[in-house]
Amino acid sequence: MAGATIEREEHRRPRVRYAKRGRFSIAYQVMGEGPVDIVLSPGWVTHLDLAWDVPELARFLRRLSSFGRLILLDARGTGLSDRVSPDALPPLEEGMEDVLAVMDATGSERAVLFGTLGGGATCCLFAATYPERALALVLYGTFARLEPATGLLARIADTTEAALDRVEREWGTEGVGVAFWAPSLKGNDQAVSAYLRLLRSGVSPGSARALLQVGYRVNCEAVLPAVHVPALVLHRTGDLVVPVGQGRRMADGIPNATFTELAGIDHLMWVGDQDSVVDQIQAFLAQVRPAAPHDRKLLTILLTDVVDSTAIRSGLGDRGWRDLLRAHRAIVRANLERYGGREVKTAGDGFFVTFLGPAQAIRCAGAIINATQPLGLQVRVGIHSGECEVLEDSPRGIAVHIAARVTALARPGEILVSRTVKDLAAGSGISFGDRGGHALNGVQGEWELFQASLHGR
Repeated sequence: MAGATIEREEHRRPRVRYAKRGRFSIAYQVMGEGPVDIVLSPGWVTHLDLAWDVPELARFLRRLSSFGRLILLDARGTGLSDRVSPDALPPLEEGMEDVLAVMDATGSERAVLFGTLGGGATCCLFAATYPERALALVLYGTFARLEPATGLLARIADTTEAALDRVEREWGTEGVGVAFWAPSLKGNDQAVSAYLRLLRSGVSPGSARALLQVGYRVNCEAVLPAVHVPALVLHRTGDLVVPVGQGRRMADGIPNATFTELAGIDHLMWVGDQDSVVDQIQAFLAQVRPAAPHDRKLLTILLTDVVDSTAIRSGLGDRGWRDLLRAHRAIVRANLERYGGREVKTAGDGFFVTFLGPAQAIRCAGAIINATQPLGLQVRVGIHSGECEVLEDSPRGIAVHIAARVTALARPGEILVSRTVKDLAAGSGISFGDRGGHALNGVQGEWELFQASLHGR
């Protein structure tokens, strides 16, 4: 009889499949047949096989799948997805693209994005970048920007470094894995044991430390106003990992967000009163209707300019300049194809290009600068990420003007970026040097600018 019970339980577990994105494989599962797709984007450690060994977590997932087709994934670097070294965890834009790859693999044309902890930033970036693929957002226990002086690290130890040391030293133990994340689970030996096994199998101690470090560098506040789908933001009053005020701030930043505060101190949504969480989500989704097509989306704008082009042209003559310009344009276009840039317009020696994420834009800029140097050219690049109105495939709006002003301030051979670009590229391995505050002609306020530097990643 025991064997038959185990066999029935195994049969109820959804099959693990893999979506390919570039050279990486992303593990996912699909269960349920509801009227909407729900993509659960984890912001912490998961393991698709071992999740079903935690009774409370399995119950939570099955309830979600009772009113929607639930799509689960292990984020790259965790669980059953391809592992990466702790210093190469994917930045927000790559996490977003991984989610898109899973949606494509499952035939999901439009989905509700459900983000927890750091997954909330990924979902917001997705909804702003791919509004046509996002039906709505559900965000639980998450944040736009988390200060080290608040939340988990501040509770674990007196300093950030000491807290990270303790997480790494005690990884997979009840002291770190349960005491702060799920205090209501104490005394439930079966659930605690199964969940700690999931954590230890999900990532190594070094990767757990790196995940927290990246999480505290995330800042998606500039993205929130560009989210134009209905959003439900849930947060427990006594959350020990992410203070409830962070959830309120996130809801305040999203134009169509509803904030609901729930009782409890557990950060893990399936611990404690999980029914209140699921009930809120079910009621919200019952009212969601597809929004009208929107002509605004988040884009990264890259502009290039050849330094002293007038003097170079004068020295070479018209024919020599045309030959040099042809070689220059061939190099730029080859790198746009390599890094996924879309050429919008070419004016003289300059390019107007859009990307779906800032890290790829920066890497493309670095490749262009390096490849054009043998031609005797110095190229400067300005990059900004912002919401654009897209008419006839041509982005317009203040974000384009800001990118132009940033480019004008760039030095020869420099990649100059706005703070928004720097914040969204957190975890990409790209370094940023402070270039101070600047007034941008025609744009209100002072803008912090940074020099982006690549180190071979």
